[in-house]
Order: sequence, then structure tokens, then C-alpha cells
Amino acid sequence: MDFDRIIERRGTHSVKWDMMEAAYGVSAKDGIAMWVADMDFAPPQSVQRAVEAMAAHGVYGYYGDDRAYLDAIGWWMRERHGWAVDPAWIFTTHGLVNGTSMCIDAFTKPGDGVVLTTPVYHAFARVIKASGRVVVECPLKNAGGRYEMDFDAWDAQMTGREKMFILCSPHNPGGRVWSQAELKGVADFCKRHDLLLVSDEIHHDLVYPGQKHTVMANAAPEIMDRLVMMTATTKTFNIAGCHSGNVIIPDEGLRKTFGARMMAMGISPNSFGMHMAEAAYSPEGAAWVDALMTYLDGNRKIFDAGINAIPGLASMRLEATYLAWVDCVGTGMAADEFTGRVEKDARIAVNHGGTFGAGGESFLRFNIATPRARVEEAVARLQTAFADLQ
Repeated sequence: MDFDRIIERRGTHSVKWDMMEAAYGVSAKDGIAMWVADMDFAPPQSVQRAVEAMAAHGVYGYYGDDRAYLDAIGWWMRERHGWAVDPAWIFTTHGLVNGTSMCIDAFTKPGDGVVLTTPVYHAFARVIKASGRVVVECPLKNAGGRYEMDFDAWDAQMTGREKMFILCSPHNPGGRVWSQAELKGVADFCKRHDLLLVSDEIHHDLVYPGQKHTVMANAAPEIMDRLVMMTATTKTFNIAGCHSGNVIIPDEGLRKTFGARMMAMGISPNSFGMHMAEAAYSPEGAAWVDALMTYLDGNRKIFDAGINAIPGLASMRLEATYLAWVDCVGTGMAADEFTGRVEKDARIAVNHGGTFGAGGESFLRFNIATPRARVEEAVARLQTAFADLQ
């Protein structure tokens, strides 16, 4: 588990490294890619061995007999999250953006409202709009650099046209691990307004020491008749390119509706993703995740200390994820100025906060899941780029 090892990703069809110049004007020759949410680390050896075994076999046919795959998911959810999952509840989609899109397609109609707690993962709004549904932004409250739910304000926004609530848990980009009380509040909100709740928990394994993620199914078991859970190996083990995700639906009626749409769309799993997931959800994979989070905790501390030493910048303290959320409002600069300093002067490609919806306009998102030397270099560049403020 050598997380300090620099793995060359340029010239490998990496979106994160090979597309950052086209997206942000930052050359890969001397730039640092800190935007796309994948890690610059190799996955566990168990995953690598599974891929090597497929290559050694040499025949890449359709995947069948998924019992071992489903058992691995069940073992992981039980051992790591205390949640008993019936294999019959599990659908495999081509990642969780696809899973989100499938939920929107299966459970809402064009013109329906879909609630997002903004700022939030930008792909949600993209697929909602592309589906002909309406994004309903319910802003989170920024309470001294920590996001909180604002149910009273959200209640006042509801019109009755809303049909679905998409929750990001843990939260991307704010890094919050929602408390059991907050999750119960979300469940009650969905009951009050008759909303289907889609809980995207793709970051649920990436939780820092001292924090505890609670799966929504355990936080509010009374809403199983309106709950869709979404999980994946992809973020946890840095295998996003396999495009594999799980939509887990305890309620039989909702399962029938979702299954019918899956059938109509002709969706079947990617065999590489199935083999990789089975290998990842193992004791060896669990040990790798524990080591990863210890390493990322070190990166988090270095990044936050360096950023918070720059007057006008504030890095929101992460409780989960490897996506640092930096508020630049204190600089007094317009977005194009502070973004220009990061991209042109520091030569770092980052996500622009405005793409995450209302409340994100003064922020930038930095991916710190990269070898520590690169995090230290990024901090040094940023301190130079904003040196006139110090």
C-alpha cells in the first residue's frame, strides 16, 4: 500500500490528466490535476489479481452466476455498515450517475420536481435537466464553515410538484457525514411531502477517523416503502472506469417498477466491474481502505493547514470524501479572479463551485487523493499565487 508512489497517468486516456488542458487551460506538462473525483492510487492487490486472472483466461464473455458477487456486497454492507441486504434487492447499473438517471426515469415524469440540497454533486442536476424534470434547489445552511440541513426553509419551498429527493450521503462537496438525527429529518421531510428518497452513498466508506456513517436504511427503516439506496465499489477502491454501481431497493413494489425500466433499457452488467467488485469487497480490500483513510487524513491536515494560512481562503473541514471544498469569499475577489490565480498562476485544475448549484459560487473543489508530495506542491503553489494577501 504505497500511496506515496507517483503513477504516471498522462497519456493513458485519463480524463483527469489528459483532459484538464481542454477543460481548464492547465497543461499536463507542469499542471496538477485536482478536479475529477478519482484517485491517483493503485487499487488493492486483490482487485489487480482479479483483472490479471481475466487477462490470463483470455476470453471476455458475458458475466453470469452472480451469487458470489451478491454475497460480497452483502458481506461488505453487513461487516462495514451493519446493514443486512437481501441479494434480491440489488440491481447493477453502469455506475451511480446511470443509477440516478434510471431512478429519475423509473419513478418520475417529465415536469416533476426533483429536490437537491445544494451545493451538491453537479451530475445530479445535469441528468435531472436532461430528463426533462425540474431541479428544485434547497440550499444547505453554511453554519461557520459546516453545512447543516434547513428543513423549515425547505418546507416553505415545496409546491406539491416535487416527487423525488436525492440525498448525497456523505455529502459531496462539503464532506459532511450526516448525523442519525439529520438523516431522520430527511426521512420525515420526504414523508411530509410524499417524496421518493434516493440516497446516493457512494462515498460511505471514505470516512475519516472519529466519524461514523449511518446508512439511510438503518437511520430510518420506517421509510423502506419510499427508499432507494445507491452504493458502489468505484469511489472506495479507485475503479471508477469499470462503471459499476448498485441500486438497492428493499420495497417489492419499487423493485418491480425499477426492474421493468432496466429490462426496457436492455441494461446488463460489465463483467470487469463484477469481478473487480467481488475482489474489492473482501478482508484484503477492507484493510486497504483503512490504510487509505489514514493516509488521506494526513493529506487533509496538510492541505487544510496550508489553505487556512492564506488570508481570505477557508477549507471546509472534511468528515468524509477526498474532495476539499475551499471558500474564497474572504478574498473579496470575483470568481474569475480567484479561479484564474489557481489555474493560471498555480497551474492547478479544480472544479468550479458554481457548477454545484446555489451556494457554491465562491468555492473551488480540490481532489486531495494524490501522493502527499503533490499535495504539498499544490499548497506551496497556492500560497505563492495568493502571496499578496499574506
